[in-house]
Parts: sequence; C-alpha cells; structure tokens
Amino acid sequence: MMQPAFPTDATTTLMLDGPAGALEAIVEAPEAPPRPVVAVVCHPLPTDGGTMHNKVVTMAARALRESGIATVRFNFRGTGASSGSFDHGEGEADDLRAVVAWVRQQRPDAQLWLAGFSFGSYITIKCAAELKPGMLISIAPPAAGRNWDFSTLATPDCPWLIIQGDADEIVDPQAVYAWIDSLKQRRQPPELVRMPDTSHFFHRRLIDLRGAIKCGVRNYLPPVIPQATDPA
Repeated sequence: MMQPAFPTDATTTLMLDGPAGALEAIVEAPEAPPRPVVAVVCHPLPTDGGTMHNKVVTMAARALRESGIATVRFNFRGTGASSGSFDHGEGEADDLRAVVAWVRQQRPDAQLWLAGFSFGSYITIKCAAELKPGMLISIAPPAAGRNWDFSTLATPDCPWLIIQGDADEIVDPQAVYAWIDSLKQRRQPPELVRMPDTSHFFHRRLIDLRGAIKCGVRNYLPPVIPQATDPA
C-alpha cells in the first residue's frame, strides 16, 4: 500500500500502512498560528474500549492544536478500521513506530512530539528513548497497572509533562507519584501536574486538562512558522 501524503486540510481521515496492515488515522491542522511540530497522540487500552475518539485523547489533541501544533491520532491494530488484533503492547509499539516513520518522512521540517493517555502513555514512554521526541506528554500513565512494567522502560531525554488525577479509580495515583519520584535523578526530570478531585477519565475536568496541557507545553513551543507574503 502506498503511503498517503501529509494532508493540509483541517481534518483528514486516512489509512496508513502499518506492520499488521492498515492503520486508521486522523490528521488535524493547527487552530492557532502554526509551529513546526507534529504531535502523535495515542489512545487508551483497546480491550477496554479505548479508541482514537476517546474524549481525553481528543481534548489533548485539541489543546495541542490550539497551541499551533498539527496532530495525528490513530487506532492501534484491531481497533476501529485498523487491521490486526491486540498484541499486549508489543505490536502497538510497532504501530506507533510506523506512524512516526510516516510523519518524519512527510514532515522532516517538523519536531515530533508524543502524547498518550493511560495505555497510550505506556506505549509512548516505551518508545520514547528510541524515537527521541521533542517533547513527551503522559496523561494518567498506568505505572501501577495490571500488565505494564514501567520499571524496565528507558526514560527519554526530552521535556516531559505528566498529568495525573488525584482521584484516579483505575491507576493508583500514589504509585504513579512514587514512580515519578524514582525519575528525579534524570538530567531533565518530568514535570508533574496533579489534578485534585479528578478521575481517570477526567469527568467534568476536561477543560482543566486542556489548560494544563497548554500551560505545560508553552515554554517548549518553537517559534511560529513565518507566513509567506505576496510581493508588492
């Protein structure tokens, strides 16, 4: 399958060539003066109903677009119109690598940022040291999750924003905070945003999540892309 070009329309759904077949993706243009960044945003656990249309994922992508960043959301294998079947984090990491390779081939001028929610944050952290993003955004990372071993992950050497709800009913917030404490010896430790009275899915707190992301990335945004002007 021939890979499509990176779209310039406001919102485009397309199929990318992935390691297990086609990967369904949505590319959305910035909603503010554009910056040379493309952010790939990963969704929560497919076996629990997670898709690229999850409300936390779509709000995270919206916050990034409002910061001038183009976003790519995609369905992991076996989800939505994506081919294949769930592969317990191994194949899903390969899916992310394939999407990133397409982004970098199509937009070599742009920084790559990675963002993920829950299982999606595990996948992005798992691949970050290898993929070397310009920034990593982790929302409710399942550091004390049932099957995801964070202790073996090589942490990235880039700006890293972690957002965690204090009332998360799926991931133990205290276990997440203990894991973050173990990362303080990194040359660039992650920046933690704790959100009080906030559940795993950010019920009634999505606007606050949007603000936390926009505030958290502000200092790392590259300059706006200069716009060409017509000759007089």
